[in-house]
Amino acid sequence: MIELRVNGRKRRFRGPAFKRLLDVLREDFRLTGTKEGCGEGECGACTVLIDGEPVNACLVPVCQVAGRRVETVEALGTPEGLSPLQKAFLEAGGTQCGICTPGMLVTAWAYLRSGGRDDPDAIRVALSGNLCRCTGYQQIVESVLTAVRRR
Repeated sequence: MIELRVNGRKRRFRGPAFKRLLDVLREDFRLTGTKEGCGEGECGACTVLIDGEPVNACLVPVCQVAGRRVETVEALGTPEGLSPLQKAFLEAGGTQCGICTPGMLVTAWAYLRSGGRDDPDAIRVALSGNLCRCTGYQQIVESVLTAVRRR
C-alpha cells in the first residue's frame, strides 16, 4: 500500500507500484482534471505539483510519491469558486481547447507561489515545459500576467 497526500487529503493506493501517477490520479482517485497529452513527458498536459514542483505525472510511478504531497488542478478551485488564476485564464482567453489548460494552470500556480515576477519572458520560461497546440501562447502569458498583477 502506498500512502500519499493529494490536494491536502491523505490517500492510499493499493495496486501496482509502478502504475503511472497520472493513471492513479485519474482512474483510482477520480481526479480527472489532469489530462494525458503525449504520455511521454513532452507536452506537460499532465503536470501536477509534487512537493510544490511541477512534474509530468505520466513519467512518475506512484511508488515514487509515497509520503509526498501531490497537488492537481482540482486543488486550485471549483466550478463554483474559481481561483484568481483560473479567473484570469478565462478573462484573458488563456483557456482554449482544454487539453493543455490544467497543466498550464498548475505550472502557472507554481510560478505564482514561488513569487514569480511581472515579466512575460520569465513566464514563458516557466511555462516552457507545457505545449499548446491551439492558437499560441500570448493569451496564456497574458493570463498569468493578469494573475501576477492582482496578487
